[in-house]
Parts: sequence; C-alpha cells; structure tokens
Amino acid sequence: MTAQTPGSPSPSEFGISLFGRRRFIAGAAGATGAAAVLAACGSDDDGGASSPATDAAGDDPPATEPSGDVGSTTFGSNYSDEKPRAGMAAAIEATGVATEINTIDHNSYQENFNTYVQQPDDVLAWFAGYRMRAFAAKGVVGDISDVWADLDQSEGFKNASTGRDGKQYFVPFYFYAWGVHYRKSLFEEKGYEIPTDWAGFIALCEQMEADGITPISAANDGGWPQMGMFDMINMRTNGYDFHVSLMGGSESWTDDRVKQVFTNWMDLLPFYQPDANGREWQAAANSLGAKETGMYLIGNFLTSNFDAETQQDIIDDIDFFPFPEIDPAYGQDAIEAPIDGFMMAASPANEDGAKALLRGLGSADAINAYIAVDPSVVAAANGADTASYNALQQKASDLVGSAKFISQFLDRDTDPAFASEVVGKAIADFLSDPGSIDGLLATVEEQKATFTFE
Repeated sequence: MTAQTPGSPSPSEFGISLFGRRRFIAGAAGATGAAAVLAACGSDDDGGASSPATDAAGDDPPATEPSGDVGSTTFGSNYSDEKPRAGMAAAIEATGVATEINTIDHNSYQENFNTYVQQPDDVLAWFAGYRMRAFAAKGVVGDISDVWADLDQSEGFKNASTGRDGKQYFVPFYFYAWGVHYRKSLFEEKGYEIPTDWAGFIALCEQMEADGITPISAANDGGWPQMGMFDMINMRTNGYDFHVSLMGGSESWTDDRVKQVFTNWMDLLPFYQPDANGREWQAAANSLGAKETGMYLIGNFLTSNFDAETQQDIIDDIDFFPFPEIDPAYGQDAIEAPIDGFMMAASPANEDGAKALLRGLGSADAINAYIAVDPSVVAAANGADTASYNALQQKASDLVGSAKFISQFLDRDTDPAFASEVVGKAIADFLSDPGSIDGLLATVEEQKATFTFE
C-alpha cells in the first residue's frame, strides 16, 4: 500500500452540514462487477494501484427497468457511505435508465482510479477540473458535449467540465463553496462591513486587530488549507485563465505575476493566527466559533466542525462572503467550489444508455432525489428544489450558480503529487519565512520540470 499525502476534502466527504459533527458511518467497503479491480487504501488522489478490494459490505440495488430504447448501462460509484450510497441509488432511479451500480469504498476508488479507468463502467463518478481534464487528454474518457446541449447548468459549471480541446467530459452533480467565513453576530456587534475589494479587506483586518481580535483564522496542518488562499489571491490578481494555465504547468512559477501573488499575500500575514503550519483546520474553526478570530477562508464544510446538539447557535451564526477583488479586471468572477460528478468511458458498452444516464444525473430530478436522502450537499443543476437548504447552502448555490468561473482547489487543479510535494511545501516554507519568495519560486519551477502535466 502506497503512503498518501493528505489532501483537501471532497464534497462527498463533507457537505454543508445540517447535522453538525455527526458523520454517517461508512457502510460499504466493497465492490461488484467490473469495478472490482480497485483496492482499499488512503485518500482522494487519482494515482496508484494495489490488490483488488472484494469485501462487499452490502449489495447495490438491482438495475431499474429500462427506459425507452436506450437499454441498460453500468455505473462505477464511490458513494460508499450509507447515506450517499442510498442517495445515489435514488438519483439513478429518478433517471429512469436501467443501471447496474458497482460501488467501491470511497478512498479505494480514488487511490486506484488510474487502473480502473482503463476498463471502467459505462459511467463513472469523479471530480471536475484538472483531474477530469487529465483523463480527457489521455483519451480514456468520452466526449459528452452533446449531453451538455441538454443540460440546464450554469456557464461556470460548463467551464469546469470542459477539456483543453473545448469539449465537455464531465457532468456536475453537487459541490461546496470556499469563501471568507465569519460570525454574523460579531460583525453586527462591532459594526463591521463586508469588504468587496482588497483595500477594504485590509482595512477590516486592521480594525479587528485594533478591537483585540485576531483577524484571520489560519491553519495549514496537512499542507492543504493554505492552498485555498493561494488560489484566491492568484485568481483575483491574475485571473482564472492564468491560474488554470499555471496549474496545468504552462506558466513559469518565476513569472512576476506569480511573485505578485505572494507579495499580495504578505499584506495579510501580519493578520494571521501565528504558527499556521502547526494548526489543524478544526482548531482554526474553533477560534472563529469562539470569536477569537474574525474571518476564515475555507470551504463551507467549516460547519461540520460544530456539534448540532450543543453548538447549533454557532452553526446558525456562520455566514461567508466571496474573496475580495484585487484587480478590477478580474473582479470577483471566479469562485472556488470543488465539484463531484460523472464522466463516461471512452468506449462504453452502451453509449446511448450511458449518455441517457448522464443527462438524467445532470438534471434537477436526480439531485432532488439524492438530496431527499442526503441533504448535506448543494445541487449543481438549475431548477433543483432548494426548500430544504439552510442559509449557507442557499448562499453557496446562489454564488456558485452565478460565477463565471469555478476553480476546483489547488490539489485538484494540478497534478496532485506536484501540489502536495512541491507547491504545498513551498507555501508552508513561505508562511515560515515570507522573505524567501524568489528562492521558493525558483525551486518550484525547477522541480516542476520533473512532473508531466496533462
């Protein structure tokens, strides 16, 4: 078994919690059908291969009755915990397409995806962004641009589903958003205004500091939390297109534009909690909950840190705003929102059935059926029923639905090993020694040459 570097959470691990810290217990650790090539290991990276996992913890439901003349198809699923598994079965039933579901333990699926995707099911669960584009570039997943012609989803979701060749290879299902989280009652008590630009953001940090509050919750244990800060400052400083190009290995890390990201970042460091590298994201969340800190850039899964039985008042008091504008040329047109969804095999046994299933899974009916079972996520499809959403879910839905560009998070928008072994280390070193920007970026660029990008 290969050791894995911790990575950012997947939406299928953390939704926007309606239930506090109580997590649904994983009930499925097995596989059936063709997907049994996968093995039980670690995190949500897309590499590695190991021995097959065959310890099934429960049978998937039988295929639904065929719909129309598309016949039956197969679906490789990483929705292995009890609620997500039941939710996915409901979603597929709502499509009306006869489907055999082959469920694999969530971590095993990710760990061994490189092997699985060589002979996958017709439709397969995966992530948007680089991890989708990399497999599209390799020709191991299929063009579904014609499916997109029938979907009712936003431009941002379509951009996140598009390969380098301009074709679509992915259907979004749900997501969570990253933003600057805060406690509404603290802002009301102190009279703080939501900043929309960099000057306003810095001014708010200064005011919080004067009020005896540490402005920014800061964690980086595991090497991934501060990747989100890099992403947002880069997209606000240089735009989404440059960010994606840099993540794809097509830009130099010694470029003055990248240096400007770290120069801007240095403006925020005096307002950070000290020693971010040694702090887990949950500890930083507790500081925000206790009003010891004023703001926290993180995903909406932040609320899962608090217990609904004893801390529902904190959960209800948390809100967030988009990361402020730095360059007016780019405004706030990009938002970070990791997306879970689906791809099609390059040569599915039943292409008509696979595309019919994808059309169905990209619809409001399918995600409504899923949310009825597992209400902790936010739907990608327009027209989804939002009646059960809490305030945080509704805000995430509105912001991401109106975004022009949706990034996936640094370790999903580039080669995962490059993210963790090179960029993540450079960010940690920067937090420890902010004066070393030139040397850090030269080292990143040198090490980049040892990686093969999409």
